[in-house]
Amino acid sequence: MKTRPTGNCCNADWMGSLAPKLTTMPLKHLAVPGSHDSFSFWVDEKAPVGPDQKAVVKHLAAVFRLLAKKVMKKWSMTQNLTFKEQLEGGIRYFDLRVSSKPGEPGHEIYFIHGLFGHKVRDGLNDINNFLNAHRREVVFLDFNHHYAMNEEHHRYLIRMLQDVFGSKLCKMCVVEEISLSYLWEQKYQVLVFYHHPSAARCPLMWPGHKIPAPWANTTDTTKLIQFLETTLEERAKYGAFHVSQAILTPQVQTIVQGLVRGLRNHLVERNLPTIMTWVESQRPGVDGVNIITSDFVELVDFASTVIKLNNLLLDDKAIR
Repeated sequence: MKTRPTGNCCNADWMGSLAPKLTTMPLKHLAVPGSHDSFSFWVDEKAPVGPDQKAVVKHLAAVFRLLAKKVMKKWSMTQNLTFKEQLEGGIRYFDLRVSSKPGEPGHEIYFIHGLFGHKVRDGLNDINNFLNAHRREVVFLDFNHHYAMNEEHHRYLIRMLQDVFGSKLCKMCVVEEISLSYLWEQKYQVLVFYHHPSAARCPLMWPGHKIPAPWANTTDTTKLIQFLETTLEERAKYGAFHVSQAILTPQVQTIVQGLVRGLRNHLVERNLPTIMTWVESQRPGVDGVNIITSDFVELVDFASTVIKLNNLLLDDKAIR
C-alpha cells in the first residue's frame, strides 16, 4: 500500500474553514479524525520494557534483550507521523497512555505502549506550538491509561497540562453546549480528558466518561464493524463525545504468525480498505459518528475522508 506524503498541510486549518452552520452545531455531532496510540511514532528500544506489559513479556525482554525489543517495536508502533505532522494532516483527537519510569528519580512522565516513548512535556509543547499558529483549531487530549503513577505523579502531570496550555484549556461544562463557535469565543483550544480520580477536583480536566471509546478487541474486520455499529446505536444515552475505534487489535497468535513483519505489514495494511469502506459510509449528526480513530493515519486519506463526512450535515435531511 502506497504511503501518502508526510506532513501534509492541506488539513491544518480544517476546523476554522468549516461552514458557519457546522461551527454552531454541538461538537459531538461533527466528524473528527483521531489517531490510536497517537504518540507511538517513536519508542525507545534502549529503555526497560514498560510497566504496562505482563511479567512474561518483561521476562522475554530480559532474556532476549535487544532482539525482543525490536520485535516489540514492530508491534508497539501504531503511527509513523509526529504530533506536528498528524496535526497538519487534520488529526484532532489524540489517544494518550502515560507512565513514570520505575526507579527514576523525580516525577517525569513518558508516553508508553509496551516501550517508552518521548517525555509527555515535549509532546504537549509540540501540540501547543501548532495551536499557537492555528488559533481556530481544537484538539481532544485523551489520557486514558496511567501506569506506575502515584498521586505526586498525577499532580505533576495535571500541573504540566495547565502550565503548557494555560488559558487554552476548556473548562468542563455540558457537552451539548460545546461548539466550535463557543470555543473560539472563549479562546479555548484544548479539551483534556483524564481517566483517573486524581483529576476529579480540577474543572479543567474532563472525566473519562465524557468521552467513551468502546474497544472491539478483535482481529476480524466483520466483528469490528458489527461492534462499531452496535456501539454507535448506544451512544445517545451517554450524553457525551464518542470515539469509534476503527482499529484491529493483535492477539498473541497474530503476533506469533507475523513476528517479523509487525503490526502494519501483517495486520493493518491488508484490512485497511475494508475499514475505510465503513468509514466512508458513515454520517455524523445526532445518531452518527463523532471521533473516529485509526492506526497509521497516513496510509490512506483517513483524515480527509473523516473531515468530508461533515459536508453531509449541510443538508438538513442528514441531521437526525
